[in-house]
Formats: sequence, C-alpha cells, structure tokens
Amino acid sequence: MKYFLILLLALVVFVISVTLGANNDQVVTFNYLIAKGDYSISTLLSVLFAIGFMLGWGICGGFYLRVCVSLRRAKRKIKRLEAQLEQPAESSVKTASPVVLTKE
Repeated sequence: MKYFLILLLALVVFVISVTLGANNDQVVTFNYLIAKGDYSISTLLSVLFAIGFMLGWGICGGFYLRVCVSLRRAKRKIKRLEAQLEQPAESSVKTASPVVLTKE
C-alpha cells in the first residue's frame, strides 16, 4: 500500500508538471554540458522529470538489490552454521559406546 501511495504521488506530480508546462508555450534555451537547444517548457519539464524519476528508481533499486543479496548470503551462512552446530552433536551421539553396568 505504501508503494502504491508513493507511485500515486509521483503520478500526480507528473500530471501537474505537464499541466503547468502545457499552459506555458514559451520556448526556452536549455544549455547543457555538450550543447544547447531550444525547447518548450512543457517538453523540457516532462523530460527532466521523467529522467529524474527513472534515475531515482534505478539508484534505489540498486541499493535494494544489494541489500537483498547480502540478506540472502547471511541466511545461507546462518543455515550453514546451524548445520555445523548440529553435526558434532549428532556424530557424538552415534559414536558413543554403550555403557554396560555389571555387578561386582
């Protein structure tokens, strides 16, 4: 539900930016590192928002993937350690010789 609300908020911001950009038909000069171009405000606003949105999701997805991988490794290590902990207890029970009590 939380992710749905975040996506809905992003969609609302996108729609508002497109609406505001559609009312402003001005052409602006956008000077980026390599070159410069003339774009309408609505196009520039929409494209820059989409790039920022995708970049943010990509970065967060990378961090999420890294955490999932480390969690999976930790769970695997815990299972391996638990198996090692149980193994000596089982082997000592199997190798123990029975004690025979005799009356003397």
